[in-house]
Amino acid sequence: MKHIENVSRRGFLKTLGISSTALVLGVQLPSMLTIPKALAGVIAADKFSPNVYVQIGSDNMVSIVVHRSEMGQGIKTSIPMIVADELGADWQKITVVQGLGDKKYGSQNTDGSRSVRRFYQPLREAGAAARMMLQQAAAKQWQVDVSQTSAVNNTIVHEQTGRTLSFGSLVAIASTLALPAQSALILKDKKDFTLIGKSDVALVDGEKIAIGATTYGFDVELDQMQYAVIARPPVLGAKVKSFNSDAAKAIAGVIDVVQLPDLEEPAVFKPLGGVAVIAKNTWAAMKGREALAIQWHESTHQSYNSDDYKKALAKSCDNPAKVLRSKGDVSKALVDAKQVITASYYVPELIHVPMEPPAAAAHFHDGIFDIWACTQTPQSAQSTVAQITGIAPENVNINVTLLGGGFGRKSKPDFIVEAAILSKQLNVPIKVMWTREDEIQNGYYHAVSYQKLAAGIDEDGTVTAWQHHVAEPPIGSTFSQGEDLIGSEADLGLIDMPYDIANVSCAAGKAPAHTRIGWMRSVTNINHVFAVSSFVDELAQAKGLDSKDNLIAMLGADRKIDFSKEQAKYGNYGETLAKFPVDTARMKAVIEKASTMAKWGRKLPKGHGLGIAMHRSFVSYVACIVEVSENSDGKIKVDDVWMAVDCGLAVNPERIRSQMEGAAIFALSLTFFSELTAKDGVIEQNNFDSYQVARIADTPTTHVEIIDSDAPPGGVGEPGVPPIAPAICNAIFNATGKRYRELPLKKYGIV
Repeated sequence: MKHIENVSRRGFLKTLGISSTALVLGVQLPSMLTIPKALAGVIAADKFSPNVYVQIGSDNMVSIVVHRSEMGQGIKTSIPMIVADELGADWQKITVVQGLGDKKYGSQNTDGSRSVRRFYQPLREAGAAARMMLQQAAAKQWQVDVSQTSAVNNTIVHEQTGRTLSFGSLVAIASTLALPAQSALILKDKKDFTLIGKSDVALVDGEKIAIGATTYGFDVELDQMQYAVIARPPVLGAKVKSFNSDAAKAIAGVIDVVQLPDLEEPAVFKPLGGVAVIAKNTWAAMKGREALAIQWHESTHQSYNSDDYKKALAKSCDNPAKVLRSKGDVSKALVDAKQVITASYYVPELIHVPMEPPAAAAHFHDGIFDIWACTQTPQSAQSTVAQITGIAPENVNINVTLLGGGFGRKSKPDFIVEAAILSKQLNVPIKVMWTREDEIQNGYYHAVSYQKLAAGIDEDGTVTAWQHHVAEPPIGSTFSQGEDLIGSEADLGLIDMPYDIANVSCAAGKAPAHTRIGWMRSVTNINHVFAVSSFVDELAQAKGLDSKDNLIAMLGADRKIDFSKEQAKYGNYGETLAKFPVDTARMKAVIEKASTMAKWGRKLPKGHGLGIAMHRSFVSYVACIVEVSENSDGKIKVDDVWMAVDCGLAVNPERIRSQMEGAAIFALSLTFFSELTAKDGVIEQNNFDSYQVARIADTPTTHVEIIDSDAPPGGVGEPGVPPIAPAICNAIFNATGKRYRELPLKKYGIV
């Protein structure tokens, strides 16, 4: 699956300007398992032979190539931490190099919360191999046994005499040595970690980010660059009928007007089409766009109206087309139950709204593309640009800037392709910039969802039946025209319902898509967990049980769950159940930890309520408790959030805490404020005044505790999002007695 290779004598050295005396190790990373469409792009990652490089120079500096995209999650720090710790490197002598888009790195698709969990072991092995080679070099020079040496802060120490040699002084010898076999690698014991698991490691680029000295997608400037904004179809699939290029060119600063190729569905990662205005500056381009007076042909998607679509989804839930999980006889169990509880839940269409909208700069010259972009998927960008422009992939260079947020939007490279098309056609460097209005009205959307649940309770208060029907347009519709049933999205909070119930049925109804559907932070866990965790709390009320006690009771005995035994095809986020089992004991542990943190069961002031929810996603476990309060005007405020997370071994605890805090705010926005609606196929919202997100005054105090674990590292960026919305709604019920089953809550006038 993987091996380490000494590449210090190979041509690769020239590409980074590395000295021939440097020690450079190529790490053959494991082939990536097939990633479901719900979680990733369409890269055939299992066919790659990727490499991540570690370089130690004669100047005693250690360079580490980071092959993932930095968007605030701290991966540009966490990856070097792993290598440097095993290497015994001095953190102050680390240089971090951002990797270009290249298949040699394996999947560079920085979403799915898998950067650390997929690369933790191979990166440790890379550091250990380099360390052992340096130890061998020092032992050879000192003529001592290698077991008498150790690596500390970029030096090899002879433990008996205290002699030291710097890494840099040893690379010439080390680069000539045979690599240690993988079976011979000696990895550090957890107790000896100096960086992994520590909270005081400085964030790479942290100071530069704070003072504005770094480069984001919008910051890229090239010589003779021109600026483009694009008028895209207001309805998916609409084609240009006419436009007034003369009026646009009459605007001072406008250079040219270019009609882009019309979109032919499926959308995949292709541009939407429309008309581009190219100008000397952004303002002129925007004013030129306003003057185009475009007329559009009709589209089949003009029938899309949110109110009607919601009713159609509800009807589709009544007649599901596909059973996704089946255990026992749910129909009979519901008939035999003493009490049947039913509820329906609705989550509207949503969008990512990162603070930095999409932006890309492209320069086509000498048959080569040089592109700079705030992208989560440089490889998808490379392959899609190559496919659409006809330029060979090896001649498409994707430079990854920092991302001002991503959330999954920037893993779709349509905006990069737009810049490439225009630069190739006009033969000048072009920067395409999306405005906030562009992003909200022309982006990739998180699917609207309608869900109907039913549960049977027997005389003893045991839940004997669980039925869950969902209808939501699938991500697959973006890749395959006409696809109308969810696929791997079902793995995300639907079929992996963990409660110990004798009779279970989960099914999906058809839902044709009328917008581009993509993955957003935590994907359909947002919808499904809102329904499941709210419904479980409703069952607690029906049974007269404390919400936390009910959660523990419904999880049943400690066990590892295999959903395939219930006729379900469960992808487990692309991981094996052997390495990452679905473990109810870990679920109970985060519930208990969060309950202790929040002092669950304490007496609360009038108008206050606590709500609880738990979910496993991206192979990590998160429980959260929320405290809300109602003021005299009936308005609700979230005061505190307590989150307990078990993400396996915590590589970078400070980043984990910040990701949980950010997830709480992200989910708070979705719970209270965010909603997209369509009328005649057009998205009605266009900026933060109509598509609201949480403001500073709305944000609670968030308390995070990380459970110590020796399990393999799990995901971090997304698992904190799903439990927040149901915990808030459960807390509101406990504070006010009112149960809310539709988001966002602003429609009820409580914020």
